Amino acid sequence: MGQAVELDVDGRAVRLSNPDKVYFPERGFTKRDVAEYYLAVGPGILRALRDRPTTLQRHPDGVTGEFFYQKRAPRGLPEWIPTERITFPSGRHADEICPTEVAAVIWAANLGTLSFHPWPVRRGDAEHPDELRIDLDPQPGTDYRDACRAARRLEELLDGLGLRGWPKTSGGRGLHVFVPIEPRWTFTQVRRAAIAVARALERADPGRITSAWWKEERGERIFVDYNQTARDRTIAAAYSVRPHPRAQVSAPLRWDELEDARPEDFDLATMPARFRDLGDVHGDMEDHAFALDGLLELADRDEREHALGDLPYPPDHPKMPGEPKRVQPSRARD
Repeated sequence: MGQAVELDVDGRAVRLSNPDKVYFPERGFTKRDVAEYYLAVGPGILRALRDRPTTLQRHPDGVTGEFFYQKRAPRGLPEWIPTERITFPSGRHADEICPTEVAAVIWAANLGTLSFHPWPVRRGDAEHPDELRIDLDPQPGTDYRDACRAARRLEELLDGLGLRGWPKTSGGRGLHVFVPIEPRWTFTQVRRAAIAVARALERADPGRITSAWWKEERGERIFVDYNQTARDRTIAAAYSVRPHPRAQVSAPLRWDELEDARPEDFDLATMPARFRDLGDVHGDMEDHAFALDGLLELADRDEREHALGDLPYPPDHPKMPGEPKRVQPSRARD
């Protein structure tokens, strides 16, 4: 596996054990390759994670081995990596790491972390999201091209409301669009705004886009996964290495390159060159913070004019007031 090495990360020494351990057998990428990738895109991944409680997706034996999600800060956490206490839907809580420097990313990579899953909140205010995250999830029979068409519908919707989104690949077939928002609303309110987005997109293109929670109702359409905005639901950060045999990464995109991009274009080998040439194409996200009033008014109108209330929460979430029955339609009884 090779002797441990010490990496200099902006003046902080970070130990990397077993640097030659192969993490991606199909490509031959090692643990050190993952660490050096995160060094190469350091300002980008730090921008996506800075001060955010972050869950670590750890693959200590690479993508062909077992993996797990670590929510609580790992043992041996250095004193220079801060934490934030977050509360789960169950009422239990945990202290999660909040990276404030690239060295924290490399420290986590040494533990076998491939993907970083940050909460949409910042340290110091864990109850008010500052991002609306829209997950465009291709269902069987659809692909990235279909997600792009849905993303264009979303761009039009956001523009009409005076909002702006920043798109990225999921690292697989889907797309994520993040909208920076003022941290004034609760998780429940932000989720309600996401439901309004999903329903508006579905109305605009019902043959290709769906808000249906139950898989049996989705068909060959793009599912707008509104529940990714529920408390304790996270989305892989921009630049995260994904557990894909080809070591694909979640790639931030400009809107003008959406259709020409391919998820497979962005991986452990290609993203550093892109980052060197273009920098962080989402770097200006932090200069913006939009209001959700327009989307919440859209939700009010859905309820007032179309009698459209809440939608089901994830199965492990406590039953919420006003939530419909959490039973798939084919098993429902009158």
